[in-house]
Amino acid sequence: MSNRHPILAHIDALGQQIWLDQLTREWLLDGTLRAWQAKGVTGVTTNPAIFEKAISQSDAYRDELAALRQSDLEPEAALELLVAADVLSACQQFRATWDESNGRAGYVSIEVSPALAHDRDGTIAAAKRLLARIPEPNVLIKIPATAAGIDAMATLVAEGIGVNVTLIFSPGQWQAVVDAYRRAAAAAQALGITPGYSVASVFLSRMDSAVDPLLAERAPEHPEWQGMTAVAMAKAIGATYRSLLATDPLFAAHPQRVLWASTSTKNPAYSDLLYVEPLIGPETINTLPLATLEALLDHGKADEATLALHVDEAHQHLQRLQTLGIDLEAIGADLQRAGLNAFAQAQARLLAIVAG
Repeated sequence: MSNRHPILAHIDALGQQIWLDQLTREWLLDGTLRAWQAKGVTGVTTNPAIFEKAISQSDAYRDELAALRQSDLEPEAALELLVAADVLSACQQFRATWDESNGRAGYVSIEVSPALAHDRDGTIAAAKRLLARIPEPNVLIKIPATAAGIDAMATLVAEGIGVNVTLIFSPGQWQAVVDAYRRAAAAAQALGITPGYSVASVFLSRMDSAVDPLLAERAPEHPEWQGMTAVAMAKAIGATYRSLLATDPLFAAHPQRVLWASTSTKNPAYSDLLYVEPLIGPETINTLPLATLEALLDHGKADEATLALHVDEAHQHLQRLQTLGIDLEAIGADLQRAGLNAFAQAQARLLAIVAG
């Protein structure tokens, strides 16, 4: 891959994959996605909001939308066909990355309907239907980290199906996901099945947006504490993750990789790479929106594996929050509900577009 961008090559050498948190049909048709792949991007994530933007702002779907509107398909089924076609094409483009990495990289994620967030059996059925539409080994089914979603993930992973667990907003939510994954991996191994490839998507920027006002109110004399919470949380999760890799041979052989998501900085006072540069570490992934990826290539630094640095300070910050009565688990639950609601609204707008 001689066209690889130097910083993506550096990050790859440090053990982290960079994925692109965006997909459009234009990119599939005009070579943009292949160009990013050549630069060193090794995967793609999508969600209903990404597809709403892609489909509502593009002419590339016009003929297919017209045909679907003439068909007898319900809008939900028509939308699934539309989205699955793009993800199938992206999977085929990234198949070479998957092959070259022996299945470690090259994945493309597609989300089940947000309406299924609390429906375990419906999620499992939807995942298998999507797999039938996208018969590629490098597709990941995105499932939210609700109680029902975590149960569905465990069932699918135990059957060897790849899952991206999404909308994880707190250390406790991540712990529940990884515990369920480890049980599922052990169940798969007992049956002689290779556990499904899995990633746990920890959302970062919204946590700072939620905690910063509380810090401003409860510790106004310490403005420097603002903008620290999401990275501190990520570093604490990273420490537990490294411990699992070091002590659990099955997890080390088939890790549920931590994936940093929601990595565009929301506060313009903060670095545009706040959720990238401090979180580089082995066997992790960071999925970046286009603007954040372009910022990384323009002025990013990747001199060392930073995730394992300043972990004591991260724990101190989390302890400080506890002392101030700031409950990350309660905030994380609120953020997950808000995230599910935002995706449900995007899905509703998509269905309206498809219905015409």
